[in-house]
Amino acid sequence: MFMIILVINIVYVSFFTIRMILTLKGYRYIAALVSMVEVVIYIVGLGLVLDNLNEIQNIVAYAVGYGIGIIIGTKIEEKMALGYITVNVITADIDHTMPKLLRDKGYGVTDWSANGLEGNRSAMQILTPRKDELKLYDTIKQIDPKAFIIAYEPKTIHGGFWVKTVRKGKLFK
Repeated sequence: MFMIILVINIVYVSFFTIRMILTLKGYRYIAALVSMVEVVIYIVGLGLVLDNLNEIQNIVAYAVGYGIGIIIGTKIEEKMALGYITVNVITADIDHTMPKLLRDKGYGVTDWSANGLEGNRSAMQILTPRKDELKLYDTIKQIDPKAFIIAYEPKTIHGGFWVKTVRKGKLFK
């Protein structure tokens, strides 16, 4: 019974985590389908625990399964890598070699001159699918190991070169 409850709760919470992420990313219909499976698993698992509430190991299995489910759900979401990220990069490279190298790899780069505490800088904004996030960081670090990098997930994207190129999957990397 312990293992059944543990596995059921791992699966339930993994579905729960994925559903929440899908909802936050705007995939409401897929999230609704996932939630239907999730609630069935939840009812079965909770029913098993409540029917055997006098056995402490079942409660422990439920709690441990919940924690493991969170970890597995977030790992699955990392592998799914839904959506896009925007990366802002600031570098001391004022001759603009980095924007050109990134453009040659297919990234859409908007760059401009900036001023920092220690003088002139080059600033860039890059949009990429989340699945390519780590490759982009590696590329930036290879070009300039001291580059300052900030990444965030944009809520809305509309228009421009980035959207047309990135959505068509035309990054060369």
